Amino acid sequence: MMSTTTLTVTVSVLVGFALADNKALATLPFTAQLIAGTLTTIPAALLMSRIGRQRAFLFACLFGIAAGLLCTFAIIQSHFWGFVGGCILIGIFNGFGYYYRFAAADAVDTEYKSRAISYVLAGGVLAALIGPNLANISKHMIGNAMFAGSFAVIIFFYIVIFILLNFLRLPSSANHQTGIRISGRPLPVIMRQAGFIVAVLCGMLGYGVMSLIMTATPLAMQHNHHPFADTSFVIQWHVLGMFVPSFFTGHLIKRFGLLKIMFLGGLTGLACVMINLLGTTVNHFWLALVLLGISWNFLFIGATTMLTDTYRVEERFKTQAANDFIVFSTVAAASLSAGALQYHFGWRAVNYGAIPALCIILLSLVWLRYAHRLLTDFPDSSSIETAATQTESG
Repeated sequence: MMSTTTLTVTVSVLVGFALADNKALATLPFTAQLIAGTLTTIPAALLMSRIGRQRAFLFACLFGIAAGLLCTFAIIQSHFWGFVGGCILIGIFNGFGYYYRFAAADAVDTEYKSRAISYVLAGGVLAALIGPNLANISKHMIGNAMFAGSFAVIIFFYIVIFILLNFLRLPSSANHQTGIRISGRPLPVIMRQAGFIVAVLCGMLGYGVMSLIMTATPLAMQHNHHPFADTSFVIQWHVLGMFVPSFFTGHLIKRFGLLKIMFLGGLTGLACVMINLLGTTVNHFWLALVLLGISWNFLFIGATTMLTDTYRVEERFKTQAANDFIVFSTVAAASLSAGALQYHFGWRAVNYGAIPALCIILLSLVWLRYAHRLLTDFPDSSSIETAATQTESG
């Protein structure tokens, strides 16, 4: 999944710029992909609650295969809106794929949740090597239609995913059978918890900042006359920054505490912005995007871990769906804003736009730590919920 995502991140903006009559819409295909993923999160959760995660994941692969076919055909025919349609189908697949991390977290004991989420996301390390390099190798594979071959190749990836998912075996407690209804507390009650609020804020703003800067980077590098090979190199290292820390983020959370690692993620994001504002050489883009990836990793794994402590077993699907809908709505808005900001105001405006979001992340973590007196390492699964209940009772 992440290999296809890194490939589309690397090339979809450039394909959109080449095909669109209005160049300000260059990021629309990738944004449409994110919007589709966002809108899919809720129906995907409902479907999983009825037929189980495995069957729902397998069903989603059909959209991925269709996406590869449509994107390839649209590029060959120079059809911008057809390409947008193909990216929407990729987004529908991703809307289901977002739940891979929750499937892992729900299948293990509480003390292993952060590690399980980290290890699932660690698959992105291979994606960092495969996606951008595959985009570069296959860009001329089909005639004069640049990047058509790249999207033809992702069909193979979705077929592999379909095959692998047939071997998925979840514990009976995490394997929901047909007919199980979503129950538990009303969603508004869950969403009023302090832990839920901060988890969503950090998840949506951390991911939003990453989407904003990452989506604009290929356009900014093209504007500064850097060759595509350099762009591919930068995106590859960015994805490595996103996922290599996954091998030890769970251990860092257990050792130093959840809030400290998330706070470090916010500071790393600010460091990325500062470097981007200092220059536009390949080295500036490279270092900034590596730091951006690390920032996303700490914030996203931290926010996901925090979220899993705010719901009971029977509340998991609706809580996860609400979180992902909010988070990926923000990601889609950030992606669309990236194209307009970069085209009309330039690279510096993109980075200035990220600063308020990062400040809100840091302030929300300080608020959660000191205003609600929560332990930074959350020693048991009920800590957030208990504190939130006490707050509501007070």
